[in-house]
Amino acid sequence: MAASLIVNTLEKSVLNPDNIVKRKAVRNYTNVNIDRISYLVTNNSYSNFFETFLLRNQPCILSSVNTEAWKSRKDWVNSDGKPNFEFLRKTFGSAVGPVANCKKEKYSAQPKEDKTFADFVDYWQSYIESDYPESMDNLYLKDWHFTRDFPDYTAYETPCGFMSDWLNEFWDTKDDDDYRFVYMGPKGSWTPFHADVFRSFSWSANICGRKKWIFYPPGEEGNLRNKYGHLVYDVDSAELLDENLYPNYKKVRSRIEVIQEAGEIIYVPSGWHHQVYNLEDTISINHNWMNGCNVDICWEYVKDNLSQVQQEIEDCKGMDGWDQQCQLILKASCGIDYGEFLQFMEVIATNRIRLLQVHLVHKSRNLTREQRQPGSDETPSVDNIKCLADEKKADVSETIATA
Repeated sequence: MAASLIVNTLEKSVLNPDNIVKRKAVRNYTNVNIDRISYLVTNNSYSNFFETFLLRNQPCILSSVNTEAWKSRKDWVNSDGKPNFEFLRKTFGSAVGPVANCKKEKYSAQPKEDKTFADFVDYWQSYIESDYPESMDNLYLKDWHFTRDFPDYTAYETPCGFMSDWLNEFWDTKDDDDYRFVYMGPKGSWTPFHADVFRSFSWSANICGRKKWIFYPPGEEGNLRNKYGHLVYDVDSAELLDENLYPNYKKVRSRIEVIQEAGEIIYVPSGWHHQVYNLEDTISINHNWMNGCNVDICWEYVKDNLSQVQQEIEDCKGMDGWDQQCQLILKASCGIDYGEFLQFMEVIATNRIRLLQVHLVHKSRNLTREQRQPGSDETPSVDNIKCLADEKKADVSETIATA
């Protein structure tokens, strides 16, 4: 399908301008504070959480009551609050994960190499025993697909507030990737300034240790780019004070810092750039995710990236297959192209329609004689309900997935 047709299809369906305007109207990034939520987010309190934080795209921290029952908080941590290296090595030592070197920078990122988990734990213990010396590298196990590697070990349960997760729902159908990660790193390990993949939401739960988060609300990142358009690597770097290199830094109006304690979960909204430090030896469980609250932000991000690609190779526009080539570059640079984004929306829509079918069937079966109107016919048959739902599915599919 041509990219232009995909855009037309998407923007006439779920991502129509009226919906986007309504979402933008409730997002306000002035005078933002990061609230601490003391209660357990459950089905009963979800509506309030949804309206206050997800819909408004506002960060918050959930208390440790939301993680206290997790297996990882029992198995992975000693009584003194430190990582249980013996258990971790014995149970997961054969796994291989990406390890970043926090003391090096390459192409505005920390260079990574794969290591066995056992080797990483050996390094970590040695680093601690040597009192975190400057002479040793500071290594950080990042983006480890733990649940994919150990599907039978239930380390945690996704918190109620974050269960509407379209991103992993879709990627689970592909059997080759997911956006569920474990991070483990010593005191002093850190993650440079960035916004999350596809401009998705993320949540991060500290199994042990403490983190310092530095946030900038959406829009501020433009003031943190240098004169070449590149985002600053480290927001604590003195180079930001160079007005010739960072001419807009003086326009920054909002920087928010918060400490995340052991057991707490931080919710990072879409498009909030951030930098993170491990203040102690720390283990965290992280998800990237999206749903109807932020899918418009993610879509705009993908569109903006395509525009940048098209500008870069504008001089080749006359070549055969230029549009397809732009999509290939978009996939390589952004992680998703228009075709895959359409596929993503189709899967989510189809799943929701199936849920509607099930709901209608159950509702039909649960009708009592007292609930029927006097003189009405008997309860509609299951076949009739399914037929009605199929008609709705056909209508939606025609809108969402016209080929």
